[in-house]
Amino acid sequence: MEITAKMVKELREATGAGMMDCKNALKESAGDMDKAGDYLRKKGIASAAKKEGRATSQGIVGSYIHMGGKVGVLLEVACETDFVARTDDFQEFVHNVAMHIAAASPLALTREEVDPSLIDKEKEIYRAQMEEQGKPAEMIDKIVDGKVDKYYSEIVLLEQKYVKDPDVTVADYLKSIIGSLGENMQIKRFARFQIGG
Repeated sequence: MEITAKMVKELREATGAGMMDCKNALKESAGDMDKAGDYLRKKGIASAAKKEGRATSQGIVGSYIHMGGKVGVLLEVACETDFVARTDDFQEFVHNVAMHIAAASPLALTREEVDPSLIDKEKEIYRAQMEEQGKPAEMIDKIVDGKVDKYYSEIVLLEQKYVKDPDVTVADYLKSIIGSLGENMQIKRFARFQIGG
């Protein structure tokens, strides 16, 4: 199948990947846009994994204010060089993640940052629900673990489904940007403010 410039442009707009990467992805997937998108995502995640140990001493603090000043977010994202920190793609990523935080209200960046007492309380509630439903004791632990994992995916930023593309998590989105910009990046910290919240 012939890969046209229009196809490459369309895939590039959908994924934000480079032109040659898009062309190669379309060749690999015989022109199938969905498969090409998956190919690029896997490639981005693989190249992101190679960059994980590299130092991130540059970056920006981004902000997002929503709903006439009712919700605000401050977000620190680090990268390796000031050059990348000033690119439109990097700044768009920071803005998009800040918007996601405003919409999805994560409580922590990673599982390790979640207050253990919060998880203990959730486990207690889930266990009581399972016992109330008469579930066998040997099944309760597995069910509770599954529910706790689901809870983490709702409150941990990196595990949340990205609001602009629920097929990927915020961590997947970060890895795809690392892949396309060619530098290690880290979401360092965030703060979400809400009037009356």
